[in-house]
Amino acid sequence: MGDARRYCALPSPFPMKRGGTLHGARVAYETWGTLNAARDNAIVVLTGLSPSAHMLSSAADPTPGWWEGMAGPGKAIDTDRWFVVCVNSLGSDKGSTCPASINPATGKPYRLEFPELSLEDVANAAHEVVRQLGIGRLACLVGCSMGGMAALAYMLLHPGTVRAHVSVDTAPQAQPFAIAIRSLQREAIRLDPNWAGGNYDIHAHDCSGEGGRYPDMGMSIARKLGVITYRSAMEWNGRFARIRLDAEQREEHPFGFEFQVESYLEGHARRFVRSFDPNSYLYLSRASDWFDTAEYGHGSVMEGLKRICVERALVIGVSTDILFPLEQQEQIAAGLQAAGASVEFVALDSPQGHDAFLVDIENYSRAIGGFLGKL
Repeated sequence: MGDARRYCALPSPFPMKRGGTLHGARVAYETWGTLNAARDNAIVVLTGLSPSAHMLSSAADPTPGWWEGMAGPGKAIDTDRWFVVCVNSLGSDKGSTCPASINPATGKPYRLEFPELSLEDVANAAHEVVRQLGIGRLACLVGCSMGGMAALAYMLLHPGTVRAHVSVDTAPQAQPFAIAIRSLQREAIRLDPNWAGGNYDIHAHDCSGEGGRYPDMGMSIARKLGVITYRSAMEWNGRFARIRLDAEQREEHPFGFEFQVESYLEGHARRFVRSFDPNSYLYLSRASDWFDTAEYGHGSVMEGLKRICVERALVIGVSTDILFPLEQQEQIAAGLQAAGASVEFVALDSPQGHDAFLVDIENYSRAIGGFLGKL
């Protein structure tokens, strides 16, 4: 397998919003399509908490990307027309500087010495990628889930650098339910004895589940909690109902898995546990809780959003999303409209909940492709 990943060296020192600096930091990104001579056909995509910059396949890396159905030649995000850049979040272990990276001051991994991370830091790092690519103004900034919050931060911190915006299943601030779930996820990781105050074996970080002291149990529970909230009750009912596992699939102990939905969550968690650095997960999760556009509007979300200056925006939400409920998408749409943008608001009834943007490609493609076709 090839590697299409590229790296952007951040200014050193790189100041962090909540204090502290990073030295010699970088972020990973991938690109598709060609930047035109006018440098005005660039689209940047900011991701959810766990994806890498590998949004779609390419000649350099033909493995399917996390949004494979959405982008590519002739697709909704048409790489024949647009120069598409997907940036891996600062703080993520998918190639960017993160708590598992070596701290140049000590020669050892940062672990919990990594400075407090905010989504503003993620936004500033992404903006540095764009700046170093020689792009003065983005044709469109796309943000999904946590990346949607980072996109709002990007536009607030770098006014005039974005012409159009696509907001996908996100929020202008974390609500108590989302904070509560993420808090439980972090607690599950921290209470795993193998987390060891952040000092687990980073080199056990592979997908085989072997080797070293590593908080497998905490990461597993955190992932299961996440998956439960990423989908809707309608989806769970439709897929699993109360179907039980066959006798030979059940565990022997008294409280072992009995229902198919339990086994499904276990499989999901097992695939994830060693594919993402636990400390990175903690930092990005907390950054999501901290983000609040009201900080830019004297305590008012609406006033904060009104400071964002774009010409056009598409805001998409899903009625079954319990993590980033539809009212929050409506709030973003209203705020951007009040700021003077021409706004399209699309409310979908996809049964998949928050994860619909990764699954219901047909409906999301129609909305996003239609919007970009007018730019």
